[in-house]
Amino acid sequence: MDTKTTTEKAPDAPEAVDEAGTTTPGADAADGGTGKGDAGAGTGPAADSDSDADGGAEGLGEDLDEDSEEDSDEGEDTPAPASSGIAGAAAAVVSAALGVVALTGGWGARIVAERETLVGQISTSGSGTPAQQISEIYGDAWHSTALVNGVFAFVALFVAVLVLILPARPAWVRAVAVAGAVLGAIGVIISAGIYFDLFFDLPTAGS
Repeated sequence: MDTKTTTEKAPDAPEAVDEAGTTTPGADAADGGTGKGDAGAGTGPAADSDSDADGGAEGLGEDLDEDSEEDSDEGEDTPAPASSGIAGAAAAVVSAALGVVALTGGWGARIVAERETLVGQISTSGSGTPAQQISEIYGDAWHSTALVNGVFAFVALFVAVLVLILPARPAWVRAVAVAGAVLGAIGVIISAGIYFDLFFDLPTAGS
């Protein structure tokens, strides 16, 4: 009785082992396969979306850098040069100096007056009447002096007005330009009056 029982139960043991061996590795392999597949399915789109996001951020950063560089370049081009301010200040000083020369007279006006005096003496020597001598020796010299000083005064007035018209000038530059304009205007009036004998006439031979 004992022998039969052992012989009958002996074949059942390999079946259990076979079932355990086949089911356990198969289940593990199936689980592993599905896990890997799920992991692969999960990481594929996520990686793509991350790379797209990184690429978009880098593109945005590059665009912002280019825009900032362009803005900085434009900002560097906009400031006005300092040479214009120096030129305006120099022009204001020149206008004031020319106004002073127009009122006091310069060496140019003196040379022109002496030349006219010499020409008058040569042309009236021996045959000129006293009236002709007065007109050509003294009158022409006075008129020439007034003409030269009037040119200086007009240039001073023109330069001063040009400086005053230009915008964005310092206060002291505008003040000097105003002084040059005033001196130039006074010089133009005095020179015109002397040239056209408005203030006094030439003396006559009988006086």
